Order: sequence, then C-alpha cells, then structure tokens
Amino acid sequence: MQSKITTLSEAVARIPDGGRLALGGNTIHRGPGAAVHEIVRQGKRGLDVIKTAGSYDIDLLCATGCASSVSAGYVGYETVLGLAPSYRAAVESGAVVAAEHACYTVISGLRAAIQGVPFMPVAGLFGSDLLVARDFRTVADPYTGEEVVAIRAIKPDVAIIHVQEADEFGNARIVGTLFEDVLMAQAADVVILTAERIVDGSQFEADPSLATISSLYVDAVVEAPHGAWPFGCAGEYEPDLAYLTGFVQASRDRESLQAFIRERVLDAVPA
Repeated sequence: MQSKITTLSEAVARIPDGGRLALGGNTIHRGPGAAVHEIVRQGKRGLDVIKTAGSYDIDLLCATGCASSVSAGYVGYETVLGLAPSYRAAVESGAVVAAEHACYTVISGLRAAIQGVPFMPVAGLFGSDLLVARDFRTVADPYTGEEVVAIRAIKPDVAIIHVQEADEFGNARIVGTLFEDVLMAQAADVVILTAERIVDGSQFEADPSLATISSLYVDAVVEAPHGAWPFGCAGEYEPDLAYLTGFVQASRDRESLQAFIRERVLDAVPA
C-alpha cells in the first residue's frame, strides 16, 4: 500500500474553486483549523461549505471571501461567544447564500450520497419554515401513502477531517465524539486527513476496530500537530477562547478584522 502523506499546502491545493467542501468537527470542537487557514492563504473562492454546526471555520471563510454558500444547521460559537458575525454580515449583504438546514437534514443528505440514492426520507420537519424556505419536497410512502420529506443527497467534492492519530496510509482514530466525520469521509469524492500525529499502522492491522476512518476512503494525510487550533481537540487541548474572542471582537470593525486576519492567518507560519 502506498503512503498518502503529503504537505498541508499540497493537500489543500486539491480543493477546487467552486467546490463543495465538508468540514469535520462541530462548533468549537475538533474543526480542521490548520487546513482552514491554508484555504484562506491559497485564496480559494466560491466554496459551498457543508457542516452540521460550524463556528470559526465558516466565519473565517465568509470573512475572507472564500465561501459563497453555506449548507449548515447552525453557525456560531455556542453560548461562549454567540453567533458568527462575519457569516451573518456576508449573508445579509448577499455575498454568501445561507442554504439553511436542520443538522439532521445535513446528516440525511450525506447518508443519501453514501447509499447512492438521490434523496433520504425524513420525518419530523412538518410545521417548519424550512420546507418552504429550502424548497424541500415531500414524497408518499409507497406502502402507507404517508407523506415524508425528501432531502437531496449531499456529496462533497472534498472533506477535511482532523483526527488525533492516523497512519501513513489513511487509517485514522478519532478520540471522543465523532460528530458527522465518518459520514463525510464516506460521502466525499476526496478525503483529506490532518492528524495530531502519525502512528505505526500495525496497531490498526492488529485491531481494525481502532480505525474510526478506514484508509479506503482517504486520499491524503497531513501530519499537523495542534492542527485543530483554535478549535479544541479531545484529549489534546481545549479551544483557544482568547484567540476566538479576539477574532469575534475584531469582526466588529472591517479594518480591525482585516488586520487580525493578516497578522494571525495570512502572515502566520503554517504549523
């Protein structure tokens, strides 16, 4: 089996402008922070960002003009810092399309893509404004005639997932909550892993159950210690609330935000 180890810049270069990009993690936990910063440095454009619940990653991609649409159920910093100001401003200005979802409709769309079907039936959305706002269609159960909501398949062009451990071939172990990362890996055309550390793959050979994500789905592996930062990474480090607070506060003023991004992202040396 051939090694899939590559550099962060080479991995991110595989993301096409205008592509559908799924980002692992959830809110301020285990997002692929290093990869998102590299996306900004490379000046990607027109991305449709997919995530059940995003925060800094989506906020930054909207602030820098990398994202043109966001398919997510929630974008914000939980109760710590509230909603995402750059995402909100981009949506209000029309620069970014808010393709609003419930978190479970994102999950259902990924599952449809994995199973090779055009949509996934979902119960429980009736009474929600989402049906009209997103033009979610309904279909009749052929057995009972009961109407269910049909969520279109969501097939990312690229998924980026940060993990605690990976071997050089792309077998990976996630410690803590998995979120939707496994579904993203199975649904996407190209999967990029950033890993806190590269480990000997013999542990996965001896016990395949240790591999949360199989090498079968993975195209590139990047060794990226502290690669979730400023997100937290279970068992490794907590979210950097000082940095996230600084980013949100800088977002109140365009010049301050541009200076923050220039100093802390664009001019920063990649890990």
